[in-house]
Amino acid sequence: MSTQKPLKTIAMIPARYAATRFPGKLMQDLHGKTIILRTYEAARDTGLFEEVYVVTDSDIIFEEITANGGKAIMSKKEHECGSDRIAEAVEDMDVDVVVNVQGDEPMIDTKSLGLLLEVFSGKDAHLIDLASLKTPLQDKKDINNPNNVKVITNNEEFALYFSRSPIPYPRDENSGATWFKHVGIYAFRKQALMDFYRYPMLKLEATEKIEAIRYLEYGKNIKMVETEVRGVGIDTPEDLEEARKLLEKEKGK
Repeated sequence: MSTQKPLKTIAMIPARYAATRFPGKLMQDLHGKTIILRTYEAARDTGLFEEVYVVTDSDIIFEEITANGGKAIMSKKEHECGSDRIAEAVEDMDVDVVVNVQGDEPMIDTKSLGLLLEVFSGKDAHLIDLASLKTPLQDKKDINNPNNVKVITNNEEFALYFSRSPIPYPRDENSGATWFKHVGIYAFRKQALMDFYRYPMLKLEATEKIEAIRYLEYGKNIKMVETEVRGVGIDTPEDLEEARKLLEKEKGK
């Protein structure tokens, strides 16, 4: 009989107000609630986490979450990426696994998150520093789109590399390969996250502008979990309209 104690798992939602392509997007209305509040409530309502926090550099977002009964943390420093913002927030917390939930993806899929967390109690759990999601790409346009980060894995589903280029490269059109998009939701062991925070960026990450590469460059193991759910990231006003339509469809079921 196993005596392993359950892992303390929390969700962190990094939230910047000044998004480059769509400033203030997290405070936009999505059927009566702001995007960031919907994301927070969706993460909380999964029932997968002991705590859920929004970590932000914005007084406006902090007030939005706390005024609605949620938990928020103000960043003390400027950060280049969400992982750094989360690492600062959890540095003094007693936690085992930290899940990075994207603040602009309010349609959270509980099943995919559950599968992501299951790997930390699987047969190769001791080898896993962090885990993330991937989903198949079918359309050639999507495969070649540099905004879709692709991932390749070994036979045990550990990531070998991430790229904005199509990997594997289809030298033979009839190779039968499947291309996978990296879905940017991560579950970190706390130590891996703190190591990321302290390690400097190296050339491959700087070239591709993909933070997951830093873990690989420093020898961390990333377990990938396949999902059919692609998520709905809100990066533009057009994305927001699409999210509104999807939410209407969900409510109409």
